Order: sequence, then structure tokens, then C-alpha cells
Amino acid sequence: MKFTKMHGCGNDYIYVNAFTEKIDNPEKLAVKISDRHFGIGSDGLILILPSQNADAFMQLYNADGSKGSMCGNGIRCVAKYIYDKGLIPSDRHKTFIETPAGIKEISLDIQNGKVKNATVDMGIAKLDGELPEAININGMDLKFIGVDVGNDHAVYFVEDNPAIKDIMTWPDSKFAVEGKYFETHSRFLRRVNSEFIEIISHDEINMRVFERGSGETMACGTGATASAFAGFISGKLNNNVLVHLRGGDLMIKIEPDYKCYMTGEAVEVFSGEI
Repeated sequence: MKFTKMHGCGNDYIYVNAFTEKIDNPEKLAVKISDRHFGIGSDGLILILPSQNADAFMQLYNADGSKGSMCGNGIRCVAKYIYDKGLIPSDRHKTFIETPAGIKEISLDIQNGKVKNATVDMGIAKLDGELPEAININGMDLKFIGVDVGNDHAVYFVEDNPAIKDIMTWPDSKFAVEGKYFETHSRFLRRVNSEFIEIISHDEINMRVFERGSGETMACGTGATASAFAGFISGKLNNNVLVHLRGGDLMIKIEPDYKCYMTGEAVEVFSGEI
């Protein structure tokens, strides 16, 4: 099987061109190749499939083999892949990619004949629950804002949650253990992506994320979008927000109708055969 490893802000996936490659058991394959010691190493597997309604269909499998519906960093890399590999004409600076969460429009920033950055129309963000909603996780009384941006997110602002005031500096080992309690809480029937936000200003935040099915990742595009939206509707943030993640920065823009746009890099690491 031929593959390409790519990342957006350190959120890395293994991409397979399923126009030409046949994958019989993607769930099992995702677990195998995602292993950072015995596989290629990634946050999961993304298949680039034919679509009758768009330029391609993106199917995401998390590192544990579970299916994902949308990935903001992943879809930028799919857009880069289909442009750089000639699956769409070189004079097109826009592409449409179908996902289980719908068709997304991506505008491409072309530099030296390759995609450098991409802006994704993330659709309309929706509030999922109260504003904010109380929850008790592993004995900690907390408040979060639930947001749906094609997948489910729970956004925790550090300033509103004294019990996790130092979560941004928790050791990776502690974050990995505690993160599972957040992900699997009974409030979230399909598990949930959890974002932890430190506000720098009305236009800038730091974010740490524990992703459903993958654990802590260097970045999460849908999570950054959900966090900016949660801050916007709660009056904490303006409608243009720079999000600092462990692997890089994303820019989120929120329109008056709550349509969100995400801009960030898309990077090819290497290609190979396994």
C-alpha cells in the first residue's frame, strides 16, 4: 500500500489514495499504522475516496480504529493532496470535499505550484446544551460549552473552572489519564472531543485538546473552531480569533450567521510504501 504522511499544525494522519488503493479493513489498518513504535505513527488514517458530489470523499479513522465524521486539519491536507497530486486542475484554487458531516469548500493558497495554506468553510456552528452547562468529571465540578461543528465538542475555559486551573501545564501522563474521563463521560453518548482554553485576549487563545478516539493531539481544527465559537457566543472573544495549539496556529473567523472559517497550513511529511 502506498501512503503519504501529512500534518496540519502537528495533527498528523496517514493519507491513502483510495482512487487507486483498495483497503479491505480500514479500522484494523488505522490501529496498526497509527502506532508510533510499531507502525508509521499518526493520529489516524484518512482515506481519499471518489465522490459523486465533490472532488473527493474524506473518510477518517481515529488511532483506535473508530470512525470520525470531520477533521479540520485533515481536510486541509486532503485538499493539498488532491491539488498537489494533480487530481484537480492546477488552475483551480478552490476544491470541494465530501465528508460524513457534509460537503466542505476549501480555498487554496498556492505557492510555487503547491498548496501552502488552506481556508475551510466549516459550516454553521451550533450550541449543544446550556450556556454554560455544569458537569462533574472524576469528582471535579466544572462548566463547559457544548458545540457541534460536524462533530461534538466540549469546551472548558480555564478561567471558569478553578478545579483545572493548571491543566495547560499538566504532564502528558496526567493529561492522558484524566482526558479519558472527559472523553467518556456519560453526558456524551458518542464520547466527545474536549478543549481546554486559556484566554490571552479577546482575539487570541491557547488551546489544549483531548480528541475522541486519539487522545491528546498537537492540534484539532474542529476543536479550534468550536472553541472560538464558544468564546464568541459567551462574550469572551471577538469573531476573529488566533488559536495557539501545541503544533502551530489556526485562524478562526465567525460570520454573523455563525458560519465559521478556519485557515491554517497543510504540510506533506513524506510518502512511502508499506
